[in-house]
Amino acid sequence: MHEIEPYFKWRDDYIAAEDERSPFYETQYNEFSFDKQIYNYLLHPQWDFFGSNTLYLKIIFVDYDRNYAIIELIGEWNDAIDNDIMLLKREILESVMGEGIDKFILIGENILNFHTSDDCYYEEWFQEIEDGWIAGVNFRQHVIDEFKTNNIDYYINFGGELDELNWRQLKPLQFFKKVEELLMKRLG
Repeated sequence: MHEIEPYFKWRDDYIAAEDERSPFYETQYNEFSFDKQIYNYLLHPQWDFFGSNTLYLKIIFVDYDRNYAIIELIGEWNDAIDNDIMLLKREILESVMGEGIDKFILIGENILNFHTSDDCYYEEWFQEIEDGWIAGVNFRQHVIDEFKTNNIDYYINFGGELDELNWRQLKPLQFFKKVEELLMKRLG
């Protein structure tokens, strides 16, 4: 896992550590040693810790004019033991929503497992973004199945083309517009 680094090709467009409105503003990264881990597995030092012992993230792009954020995730999403959604909501999402963000693209190809608890924080997040949306892109099928079994797919959009988007070939705005187009087709 230590070789999986957050997507970096958009760094010319956005760096969370340089964004005064980001919860990771002025974060310093250790470039010489691995200072993060999940269980016994070391993680690349560019991933951001937000309080979870099993889930890390990277805000790889934010557009305050169009009100969207793209967040890449890695690890085990565990609401049952660590209440990761509560930590994510309180430590990261509320800060970002306070800056006007109401559309979220969660990249989940590096989420290995999901363990559910209840849907209260998902419901709260969903209600607070009113006219916005939450999309899960490229999550593994067994992870999506677990979200769906627990009705969390009511709050986070999964499935169809969202499961197989080749987003790395796109610029952030192109990626956002593609996801938005897919979601509007579903809602329309």
